[in-house]
Amino acid sequence: MRKNIVAGNWKMNTTLPEGIKLAEEVNDALKAVEPKCDVVICVPFTHLASVNGVITETKKLGLGAENCADHKSGAYTGEVSAAMVASTGAGYVILGHSERRQYYGETAETLREKVALSLENGLTPIFCIGEVLEEREAGKHFDVVKAQVEDGLFNLSAEDFGKIILAYEPVWAIGTGKTATSDQAEEIHAYIRGVIADKYGKEVADNTSILYGGSCKPSNAAELFAKPNVDGGLIGGASLKCADFMGIVNAF
Repeated sequence: MRKNIVAGNWKMNTTLPEGIKLAEEVNDALKAVEPKCDVVICVPFTHLASVNGVITETKKLGLGAENCADHKSGAYTGEVSAAMVASTGAGYVILGHSERRQYYGETAETLREKVALSLENGLTPIFCIGEVLEEREAGKHFDVVKAQVEDGLFNLSAEDFGKIILAYEPVWAIGTGKTATSDQAEEIHAYIRGVIADKYGKEVADNTSILYGGSCKPSNAAELFAKPNVDGGLIGGASLKCADFMGIVNAF
């Protein structure tokens, strides 16, 4: 059985004191409920070790990084390796986010290296795919996500692919207030699951969690999560306020 997951992506937000405070708020809120999904917060590198120290008590909150390097170690000033991320106590890492692809030129080759190093260090990749507005309007969205999955992940064995979480993010809906309708999300999530089934078989596909990321908020989360192929959300702006984030968690 695949897991339902709500993961927060804080992006380049919060100072360390602010991040610790927010993590404590989410951790405390989770103490009062029994969430019907796994809950993860993916935070800036500077926050990882400190945040891990405040969330370990309940075991209800997973911790992730927002990226990692495509090299094991060495003369790569400013980079943070998968081993470094894992050493902080983090268990997850976001890879291939559209902002990384767009602003930092991440390629499928780069991402294959990042995925391999993440798995090697016991991290669970949250691997992002999705189309921009022009691709959606041109009817190319299915081709785009298929190519991103194939080029970034289909070098993996079935066993290793089974360790991946996918996050579909319609790039045109990130931070814009626009949201794919629940039917649009279901349609492309089902398509992605079919692409996986064609490569690895139905069992692997059925066990792969596919999250929706694109202006998901408390007001639309329940409708999105009710769809059979939407297994949760990768949450940007709404993860920066505890009440909003918990509203999405509680949508399950």
